[in-house]
Amino acid sequence: MFDLDVLSLAAELLTLSRERGITVATVESCTGGLVCGALTAISGSSNMVLGGLVTYSNEAKTALAGVPVELIREHGAVSEPVARAMAEGGRERLSSRLCVSITGIAGPDGGSEAKPVGLVHFACANGARTLHRERRFGAQGRDEIRRLSVLEALDLLREASLSLK
Repeated sequence: MFDLDVLSLAAELLTLSRERGITVATVESCTGGLVCGALTAISGSSNMVLGGLVTYSNEAKTALAGVPVELIREHGAVSEPVARAMAEGGRERLSSRLCVSITGIAGPDGGSEAKPVGLVHFACANGARTLHRERRFGAQGRDEIRRLSVLEALDLLREASLSLK
């Protein structure tokens, strides 16, 4: 179901998480649960993966991850502040040590000049701080943008895991 790059990175992250006793969770919009799916494709992941929230709509971002409606209105769903709030809310609600979030425009429709297709915001919360990344993958097609987003989210989780003591 997942390509070798995704599965290798997911396995590496789970090994690292297991060694460090770190639990993880996801809050996903444009990836629709693919990051959590990649993690749970690895045998033994139930010890480290606490769950995933698919918050595709703005209403779900608010109801499930606690993203304030005003934040979405002010910045839009695809923005750094919303990605940060998704990760922080998911971490709190799922009681995980780390939580990664993804919100973006996978296309082929929905982009604008300010927020083009391929724009994706990532955040990873650990309780003390929240890391953020913005990527502009370009209009490579929906499947490829989602695949690249999964890889980026897993890499961000790996980076956050390494930074924890």
